[in-house]
Amino acid sequence: MFSFDPYSPAVDADPFPFYKALRDEHPCFWSKEANMWVLSRYADLVTALNDWQTFSSAKGNLMTELPNRAGATLGTTDPPRHDRLRGLIQHAFMKRNLESLAEPVRAAAAEVAAPLAGEKQFDFIEDFSAKFTVKVLFAVLGLPLGDEAQVREKAVMMVQSDPRTRAKGPEHIAAYNWMQEYAAGVIAERRRNPQNDLISHFSMAEIDGDRLDEREVLLTTTTLIMAGVESLGGFLGMFALNMADHADARRQIVANPALLPDAVEESLRFNTSAQRFRRCLTRDHALHGQTMKQGDFVCLAYGSGNRDERQFPDPDRYDIARKPKGHLGFGGSVHACLGTAIARMSVKVAFEEFHKVVPDYRRVQEQLPWMPSSTFRSPLRLELARV
Repeated sequence: MFSFDPYSPAVDADPFPFYKALRDEHPCFWSKEANMWVLSRYADLVTALNDWQTFSSAKGNLMTELPNRAGATLGTTDPPRHDRLRGLIQHAFMKRNLESLAEPVRAAAAEVAAPLAGEKQFDFIEDFSAKFTVKVLFAVLGLPLGDEAQVREKAVMMVQSDPRTRAKGPEHIAAYNWMQEYAAGVIAERRRNPQNDLISHFSMAEIDGDRLDEREVLLTTTTLIMAGVESLGGFLGMFALNMADHADARRQIVANPALLPDAVEESLRFNTSAQRFRRCLTRDHALHGQTMKQGDFVCLAYGSGNRDERQFPDPDRYDIARKPKGHLGFGGSVHACLGTAIARMSVKVAFEEFHKVVPDYRRVQEQLPWMPSSTFRSPLRLELARV
């Protein structure tokens, strides 16, 4: 009998055979292990993303939600409250001009890549991705220098879950509480001494007299730190994995870095780190012969939709010339990721600089250790060796 457990290490290691079985045989599947429905076909996912009136985010969007977060962040609200939050936060993003970040992001990538010049083998996650991600995050948000290692450690812990209990454990909650206390201190300091950084801008953002309240500012800051570390760091790891496993594509990109933007989009489709998010039904909904009930939770398996042959021909082939329009690597509809421009630019610049120092490499480990998370998927370590 088929089962799908998004908390399973087997799903972490290789979710794609499970996804194919879901799409072909169980497109609207009740997962006893997760206690929620699973939607896996691209068309159904897009419909659910567009129908926020039925598929609500207001009870949390992470597969295993953190306490007291739902209802106060972009990802955990529905319109019209979501639109208000998005407008205020987007206003802050616009003030923190992307062009002004290009130079410090490139400098960070070059600085982190330089020590790898003499290394024959290294861990891409520890030696490049983690260091680069926190440098970018600190530059964008305006976090105080010196806290990088601890902030990354807590952010990574926040997105994990216990695969045995299928819940957040005490260590995950403790990391979340630490991050809230840390963010509260940074926000207070930025209000006393505003800077040209994202926290300063959105803590004071105002449209027609409307501002974010204290809880919204705090949880938005906490969420942006968590998302910045995991979304950017996780995707860097997945992109490096794709480059290591597809030597022809990597050599084309090293020879012609102008191909990087298309490779980024194909990687977001082929191997996104944002695999699964949650919604809650506001009313009964019938689909594929099943009736999902009001109050039921629903898993939207973005990683499956991105490999759906009904939308993307030959979906298990990595093709940097594909130009996959409409992929779900950044979500979609009202909940499309707000940081897409920064993420795309950061990954592009990171690998332009990384490939200058390490142009040809291969994966050392046959079996990768994967982060235990029901929402995100990324390797905990990625040992690379020069070819």
